[in-house]
This record gives sequence, structure tokens and C-alpha cells, in this order.
Amino acid sequence: MRRRPFRSSFTVLTAVAAALLLSTTSAQASAQPAHHSGSGHGGIRFTPGAAGIGDSYFPLAGNGGFDVRHYNLDLAYDPPTHGLTATATISARATQNLSRFDLDLQGLTVQSVSVNGLPARFTRDGQELVITPRFGLLARLPFSVKVRYSGSPETIKGSPIVFGSDYGWIYTDDGVFVGCEPNAASTWYPSSDHPADKASFSFAVTVPNGLTVAANGRMVSQRTHGATTTFRYDEAAPMATYLATIDIGRFTVESGRTPGGIKSLVFTDPALPASTTDVTAVTGAVTDYWSQLFGRYPFDSTGAIVDNTPVAGFSLETQTRPLYSAVRSESTIAHELAHQWFGDDVSVQTWQNIWLNEGFATFSQWLWSEHTGVRTAVQSFQNAYDSRPATAAFWTIKVADPQRDSMFASAVYQRGAMTLEQLRLKIGDADFFQLLRTWVASHRYGNGTTAEFTALAQHISGQDLTSFFTTWLLTPTKPTTW
Repeated sequence: MRRRPFRSSFTVLTAVAAALLLSTTSAQASAQPAHHSGSGHGGIRFTPGAAGIGDSYFPLAGNGGFDVRHYNLDLAYDPPTHGLTATATISARATQNLSRFDLDLQGLTVQSVSVNGLPARFTRDGQELVITPRFGLLARLPFSVKVRYSGSPETIKGSPIVFGSDYGWIYTDDGVFVGCEPNAASTWYPSSDHPADKASFSFAVTVPNGLTVAANGRMVSQRTHGATTTFRYDEAAPMATYLATIDIGRFTVESGRTPGGIKSLVFTDPALPASTTDVTAVTGAVTDYWSQLFGRYPFDSTGAIVDNTPVAGFSLETQTRPLYSAVRSESTIAHELAHQWFGDDVSVQTWQNIWLNEGFATFSQWLWSEHTGVRTAVQSFQNAYDSRPATAAFWTIKVADPQRDSMFASAVYQRGAMTLEQLRLKIGDADFFQLLRTWVASHRYGNGTTAEFTALAQHISGQDLTSFFTTWLLTPTKPTTW
């Protein structure tokens, strides 16, 4: 940020058997209303899932007791009234015997909830949608939740967390611009809204004729029926909830491939003023270069969504095609596309580790400048280091523990990038770029922590880097020796 495949008959039969086992065993095992904790038949105990996933920065983000596998979002949006009518079908697996569980949902009105096809009780408690299924849900078995809801999603206004900027569901003259980092996905769909719980997504978005929907992943179809058109997208790779987007408006669409052969889909608002930046060409060149440097591109397509919005300077690494609130520079495009590896493919385990996203993407901007002959990464480091005196508040932020209200502070970006450039010089290019490629490959479609990255750096380099990382990531002063 700046500012399913073919299934064999055996697989189908296995899934059917699991579903039958779930419905019959759960019904027999739950000898009392599921909203009570306690032991059912056979001594099975059902308990509520936690209201949060355990992130100290956002205690109620995400949810305990289950792991989401897939979101199927069927949405209809009417721009003149700001009206959203939607059904979210969530496929998950219980990680404990659940008597009830939560989903994150900010605002909106819930009409009904069902679990495994049966009506379920639900209540609202702040951002928590608390769901009590008819029968307890057994650990390790799959279940599905269907939520029907409607309303006008609320924009998160002037948040001090995100540069004082509005974010989330941002209304535009012709539709909506949706950028949700860190916690705004739940303003428009019920979810386990934390990057530790990644899932695949399907979108079916119906809008008035003449408007286009840009979303993540592969565009499956576009069908007009009467006065509306439905756009369908699939993102098969696991995705953090904040990276999901559906941008609605008038767009010109460029479909093709990068010079390296990766599918590309670029949406541009024709109301934007002319720019010297060719977003499609830059996106293609950057995607291909990062594929050489960091390892193969992790998704089935790349691209961009460039919209004319009331939010200045907003860019976000929405998976497969980053969001830009206007035409951005090459450097910003390089930043957001680097996030496809660092942040999207490998996501943070908790928000405390955000430098693994932002420091890496900022350092990648330096690499792009080096690649294009603008300046070397060493020069970028020196500029960043020399421009801030030791007395600057910039140096007081611990990059690997920035705290919630400073998690997007410039130090997380710039000092994070400085850390990587000095690590590159310390262990040499061969080990350094092997480290980046190994980091991505070993955490593909998963999550990572600072401790895991520093341990991998020590393993690959064969050096004791404890003092180095302590100096750069955890010491609230300007480094002088390392």
C-alpha cells in the first residue's frame, strides 16, 4: 500500500460422504441447543469460537474456531441510491467443536443466516456477527454459511491509522472505489477479516448497464439481462480479505499479455486527465522484471485499476491488479506490483509484521530505479539516511514493532527499505536475492513473520545477523554502526 479445478468422481463422492457425516453426526452429538457450551452425546463438547484471531493491533479482526476456504460473493449495486443487496456464501472448516462462531461485519442489515442449509440464529455485537447454528459443528469437518444482507457500506473516514485518509468503500461519481487495508473488507461483506485467514474468492456483481466491474482474478463472464449486467470473476489463489476489491464505474479496458506472456487486464477511468505514464506498458515491464528477480509471478493475471476518485494519492496492492486513485508514477506501480510477492503471495501473520510488506515494496522501488538507470539502491539508501537527522522522530519507530497507530508510518517503509539494502551489502547479492526468492517460495500463498525472515537470512548467509537486525528493526535510534 502507498499513502476450483476439475474434480474426479472419487473427490465428489468423498465430499458428499463428508457432508452426510457432518449433518448426521452433528445432529446426534449435540444433545442440547448449540448456543450452550457443554458436552453432548458421547462426551463431545461444543464451545464458542473466539471473537478475534489474536492480533494485538486489531483484537476483534478475524475470528477463532474455523478456517475460511472460499468466499462466494453475489452482489448487486445501484450507484444512484448507494444501495447494496448481497448474499455471501462462505465455505470453511471448523478447527474446534463449535457451538457458535463470529464473522466480522461493520454496519449493513442482515436479513438471514443459514449454516449447512439450515436457518441459524444470529445477533449483532459491534463489528461481530454472532452466529449460532442449529447443531454444533465438529472440528476438522467442512461447513458452509450463507448470509443475506443489504444497505449502504460506510466509508472509514480520516483514519489516523492510514495516513489520515478515507479508505474502504469510497463512493465516486459513477460508482465505487474499494480499497480496504487494513480492516475495511468487513464494511461490504461478512468475513474473517484478517490476513492470517486467506481464502479463494468468486464474485458475481450486478450493476446498471453502461458500468463495468473490475475485481480480482480472472474475468469469467459478462452477461446483460434487461437493464443490468452481471460480471463474474474468480480468484483461485488464496487472498487476504483486505485485498479483495470490486470497483464499479466507467472504464476503458485493455486486455492482453505482458512481454513475458502473463495475462494482463487494465481498467482506466476515461475521465482522468491524459498522462505520460503508460500504465499497461509499465505494469507489463515491472511484472516481468519482478518475476525474474523474485521468482515466478504467483497469480494467473496482472493489471491495474485506475479510477478517478475523491481520495488523493491512494494506491493499494489489491491482488492481481493494484488500485490507483489516479494515474501513478512508474515508481508507485513498481511498489504495488512488488506487493504481489511481498504482501499478497506472502502475507503477514499479524499486522505487527507490516514492514515485511511495506519495507520490501519500498526497497523494490529502489531496485526499479536501479534497473532503469535513475539511481542505484545505494544512492537511494544514502538519500534516505542523510535526509533525516538523528533527532528526527522517524528514528524512534521500531520497524518490526511499530504499534497500531504508526504501522503505516514512513519509517516502516523507508527504514524497512534501508534495512534490506544494508542486508544486501552485508551478505552479498547472490545470498540476498536467493534469500528473497526462497522467502517467497517457502511461504507461497501463506503467511510470514519477522522472526522467520531473519532466521532464513541467517541460514542462507551463514552469518550471525542478530545484532544487525536488532539495530535496524528494533532500536529506536538512528543506526551508526551495524
